[in-house]
Amino acid sequence: MKSIALIGYMGAGKTTLGRALALSLGVDFIDLDWWIENRFHKKIPDIFAEQGEARFREIEQKMLHEVAEFENIVLSCGGGTPCFGDNMEYLNSVSETVWLRATPDVLQVHLGMGKSIRPLIQGKSPDELHDYIVQSLQQREPYYSQAKHIIDINVIHTKEQINSYVELMKLKIKCNE
Repeated sequence: MKSIALIGYMGAGKTTLGRALALSLGVDFIDLDWWIENRFHKKIPDIFAEQGEARFREIEQKMLHEVAEFENIVLSCGGGTPCFGDNMEYLNSVSETVWLRATPDVLQVHLGMGKSIRPLIQGKSPDELHDYIVQSLQQREPYYSQAKHIIDINVIHTKEQINSYVELMKLKIKCNE
């Protein structure tokens, strides 16, 4: 099986749904941010703070090329991953790409439920966060929309909702179990 790469804005559910999809398919799950943190022995916010976003994106691209060609994996990409360098073109060449598309309101709810520190939104008020999400989505949509498959995501609260999205992704990608 070719790798499956989940893309979309932070808070879209890439890690949650990716882990569930990998479990359902009996394959490994890799979160690109976690992969980077393990390789560099630093948290993403620390890499951002110490080296800046441009250097982080170089590291991210290198690590993407390291893992995306693995077979039999579900890969959760960082929200900005497809938007830099040739990352989206590369992902489409080596994997089945799925854009988990969510509205700014859904993303804001998910980001509020999350416990991880996200450097790009840290310290923003709810109104500032919403405006930031809207603006970022406008910039990123041309990249995200290049995905081979698009799944519209609503607020995910239950295991049943997760399972429903997993089944939808498998249907769209036509995964063979």
